[in-house]
Amino acid sequence: MDLSDSRTAGRVPRRVSAMEAVLGHLRGAIERGEIAVGDKLPTEAELGRQFEVSRSVVREALRALQALGLTVSRAGKGTYVAASGPAEHPVFGSYSARDLLEVRQHVEIPVAGYAATRRTRDDLDLLTHLIEEMEQESDTASWVALDTRFHLTIAQASGNPVFGRILEEIRDALAHQSTFLNQLGNRRRQSDLEHRAIVEAILDGAEDAAVRAMAVHLAHVETTLNAIVRPGHAPLSHEGEVIHE
Repeated sequence: MDLSDSRTAGRVPRRVSAMEAVLGHLRGAIERGEIAVGDKLPTEAELGRQFEVSRSVVREALRALQALGLTVSRAGKGTYVAASGPAEHPVFGSYSARDLLEVRQHVEIPVAGYAATRRTRDDLDLLTHLIEEMEQESDTASWVALDTRFHLTIAQASGNPVFGRILEEIRDALAHQSTFLNQLGNRRRQSDLEHRAIVEAILDGAEDAAVRAMAVHLAHVETTLNAIVRPGHAPLSHEGEVIHE
């Protein structure tokens, strides 16, 4: 079964990655009951042969299944089906998507406002450099690393080191969530636009605009997560239109 050239249905078809295709096949089989709760999935090597993809592709698909709450990994034993449908809130490491969103709404939104009024020249230079790199980056792992630095730099620009410590605590979980969103939610281009709006507001010293831009960004993160958990609910643009990428 060669999944390297799969496509999604919709108004504007887009090429689906091998990882998305593997995930879609396994998720569908679990949700239809073809693979029952309690069943053990084949090994990474076996799945790689079945789908004609690399083990790294299979590994990413299995991580996504686990984040969705459909499977659980048992050390030394393999991966087992844990539920017939996705959990309400995906889990990334030690934190659920809801945990992360609640913290980010209470921290990163006001932080963006503080950054707009307290940022230094060095902060502005670094944010400008990061957003330019992100807009040019094509590799997901590299983009996610830049995304993490971007949000930490805004916290640093707030002038309050406590905010940075809070984001450092959830840094790994945010990186896992960012990878998940980019692999399954086709988020990178829209994220770049949202990040650019945040940077421009901070550059302008516009506190209210920075707060609004960060709030929009986090709202779209939530919308995309919901769409992944409940397929058919497409993410929204800044103006509220459905995005077809």
